[in-house]
Amino acid sequence: MAEAVARRYGAELIWLPFDLHPEYPREGISRAALHAKYGGETAYVQRMLDAFARYDLHYAPPPEVVPNTRQALQVTELARDLGQHRVFHDRLMDAYWAEETNVGDPDVLRTLAAEVGLDAEQVEDVLAGDRYVDRITASTQQAHSLGITGIPGFLLDRRLVLTGAHPLDVFDQAFAQLGLEPVAE
Repeated sequence: MAEAVARRYGAELIWLPFDLHPEYPREGISRAALHAKYGGETAYVQRMLDAFARYDLHYAPPPEVVPNTRQALQVTELARDLGQHRVFHDRLMDAYWAEETNVGDPDVLRTLAAEVGLDAEQVEDVLAGDRYVDRITASTQQAHSLGITGIPGFLLDRRLVLTGAHPLDVFDQAFAQLGLEPVAE
């Protein structure tokens, strides 16, 4: 949806790192714990299935674990520095949301990075340490200062924050509020 909105309004889409749950342990949390937090499995899963269906997307995150994504964010920042951000970001999103893949697992990150051609030695260096953590923390703090508390979060025309996945008409209303018209249909 974000890419469609960017095309419609001639906008530049820049995905920045946002550490949604830095409090999660390195191994993540159980999916059951997430469901309990949000009203039980049936209610949570149905809300997600409905949201994804609105955009003809497949919803199939890993069934047992909600990963800590810090290392995934670190490898994504490596990909940004190597000019491969979009391809790695897209591969990571597909792996998590549609392929039941635990993107918090370093072995999974190695595999995904190799699939898009990231240098294995550099990936190992990132996974072994704190490279990019300061960048991730600063970006997350900046997002919080703008009022962004969830993902996805959008800053439209540097003036309006929209948090969450929304249908196109919500973006149309937001851009209209800013006095901006679509450049393409």
